Amino acid sequence: MKAFVIDRYKPADGGHLADVADPRPGAGQVLVEVHAAGVNPLDVRTRSGEFKLFLRQHMPLILGNDVAGVVTAVGPAVSRFAVGDEVYARAERAAGAFAELIALDEDDVAAKPATSSMVEAASLPLVGLTAWQALVEIAAVQPDQRVFVEAGSGGVGTIAVQLAKHLGAFVATTASVANTELVAGLGADVVVDYRRQDVTSVLDGYDVALHNQDSKALDAAFRVLRPGGRLVSLSGPPDPTFADRIDAPWFVRPVFYAISAPALLRARRRKVRYRFLYVRADGAQLTELAALVDAGAIRPVIDQTFPFAATGDALAAVEAGRSRGKVVVTLR
Repeated sequence: MKAFVIDRYKPADGGHLADVADPRPGAGQVLVEVHAAGVNPLDVRTRSGEFKLFLRQHMPLILGNDVAGVVTAVGPAVSRFAVGDEVYARAERAAGAFAELIALDEDDVAAKPATSSMVEAASLPLVGLTAWQALVEIAAVQPDQRVFVEAGSGGVGTIAVQLAKHLGAFVATTASVANTELVAGLGADVVVDYRRQDVTSVLDGYDVALHNQDSKALDAAFRVLRPGGRLVSLSGPPDPTFADRIDAPWFVRPVFYAISAPALLRARRRKVRYRFLYVRADGAQLTELAALVDAGAIRPVIDQTFPFAATGDALAAVEAGRSRGKVVVTLR
């Protein structure tokens, strides 16, 4: 089969299409013919080698986290899916979706939203799981709480704003003037123009902040929270719970303690709970998200699509950081 691979971290060619062996479904796995694959900043960060010290990968590495397609075969002990089912999933451990076929653990897979196209379904898994695990699982957002989502027009932001609103929260976000109408239409009650306004001069006393940008934005996220609030970070620094999540080697664990110490100390001083989130695959949560999509509570936001042969261009578009919603690669 054809797949988009890298042969080394920071490849000079940015990655390329190659012929690789077809995967075979093992026990508890389904084989999926990929129709579309979402593109995420995580793919760019993986390609750069950012996680190579603690996420063991074998080269050549097939990139890609988000997949939507059709089940073509099932392994032994699979009970929830059959050949012909339309599904979507997050490819665990940041690899595998940019390919014509992918083998996935049954527990990581869900029936795709019935109302979504393959492209729309492929845009959802990683950002949808991120929003769900941050707002429902970690922060346990309740009605009438105040939630701040950074970068509301981005891939994670477009879904997190909608999910927070569905949970009954008052939602604030940041966006440029050009994207204000978009995020307001998704449910944002307050939109801060990050180019002209200081977030901390507009927002205060929030219960939850979802951070997904740089250290300056992390500082602002801390400051908009009330004592007792929760800060969930997607951009780091990773905390010791992350070491447990990935079963990091003993010699790596002290690194996580050291790099997270300033953020954890600040959290204690401000009486805020800090948590780093590295999203896991979860078919049950994707089933919940599919129900929300089909009910109209969440809608996918697609920035642009690229053919499979232009996967490198799709990665470059995401790396540029100006996407409104998601970039998706189409294979069928």
